Amino acid sequence: MPTLKASKKFIIYKINLENAVWLASIKLMIKLPELLAPGGTLDAFKTAILYGADAIYAGLPGFSMRARAKITTEEVKTGIELAHAAGKKVYLAFNLFAHDNEFANMPRVSEIIRYLNPDALIVSDPGVLMWVRENHSNMPIHISTQANICSAASVKFWQKAGASLCVLAREVSHKEFISIRKACPDIKLEIFVHGAMCMSYSGRCLLSNFITGRPANRGACAQLCRWKYDVILRECETGIEMPISEDERGAYIMNSKDLCLMPRLAEVLESGPDSLKIEGRNRSEYYVGSVVHAYRCAIDDYAQDPEHFNPDKYMDMLNVLESRGYTTAFFDGPVPPDAHNYKSARSLSEYHAAGVVVAKSDTEITLELRNEIRAGNEIFLVLPNSVNNVNIKLPRIIDAKTRHDLPKLSAGQNNAIIIPRAWVTNDTWDKISPLVLAYKHK
Repeated sequence: MPTLKASKKFIIYKINLENAVWLASIKLMIKLPELLAPGGTLDAFKTAILYGADAIYAGLPGFSMRARAKITTEEVKTGIELAHAAGKKVYLAFNLFAHDNEFANMPRVSEIIRYLNPDALIVSDPGVLMWVRENHSNMPIHISTQANICSAASVKFWQKAGASLCVLAREVSHKEFISIRKACPDIKLEIFVHGAMCMSYSGRCLLSNFITGRPANRGACAQLCRWKYDVILRECETGIEMPISEDERGAYIMNSKDLCLMPRLAEVLESGPDSLKIEGRNRSEYYVGSVVHAYRCAIDDYAQDPEHFNPDKYMDMLNVLESRGYTTAFFDGPVPPDAHNYKSARSLSEYHAAGVVVAKSDTEITLELRNEIRAGNEIFLVLPNSVNNVNIKLPRIIDAKTRHDLPKLSAGQNNAIIIPRAWVTNDTWDKISPLVLAYKHK
């Protein structure tokens, strides 16, 4: 037995040494992955482009996980044109699990695909993949996270089926990714780095279907895992129901924190993914712009000086967003105990989205509100391509419609305020443009 143990240790050491050498060689010739952002609205499309996404994924109602996305065919077309003009790519999500009757609609789908002319289609259904190969033979195919790819064997299967990229399941650990990357060097691999976590393999949960009639695979998930539950014990013979008392963890028994790999970004980049994906098919432009901005700045910072990269300041940029708290989820293997928030599904952020710059002249900017603003509030503008914000103290509130001073102004009905140039330092004025995001402290 001692010999066997020693042998096992030697084998493990040898594997670790090989991986270390392999990772070191990757680091020397590292190629930065693309940063892939969601485009659930045209504003999200534009914001992702402004804040530095390399590619955007979008979809169409009824044909993908994005069934509830608030974007029309024409808006997707406009978004693709804007992205291509900026040198960005757009991938069209077509990752539903199709029923027989839905294949009857495929001729119409073909027309839409040709009209939009995306850079790739994201699919998960083998039948849909076959249909794409037969009807759009030159279209690159990406395999969706809906396919739940967890192994090199599965990657090779989809590669033989015609895929050019595989999106790995969120449940794949970093160690497993390294193994898959090494075994599959000639196909692109994509991983999620930020966003909501599903309590099932992505999109496979049936709670929403059964309780609300809203299917998760069609982008209509009611997120029942975020609900607060009362747990009842029923005595079968008598039919007596008895509530079970909550413990110190509360009753949010399935409320996962949000995925965030920023603290481990250096390790992610060194392992050689081709694409880093931000979740957010139904997210606002604030979420999209802010997350893209943080990861863009962090990736570029790492590229400049990998040895001294520190993610802390980029975590500060992410902490302004509404979230349930952050977790690295399956990065190190099984999820740790602190990956769930059992007490509440509310945001832990101390900040609110204040508004978006919608116009700028030589003398003023117009900020359309997303939350109430009061005289005396301090806001900060998130500048593209910069880790520095523009902090502005609002001595008074100037209504953009009436030009009257107000003590406060609520959001809605396109309400906006005027910010004179005199309130902004001269060295930052030129960096402000339409679509720039503003936040304020709660």
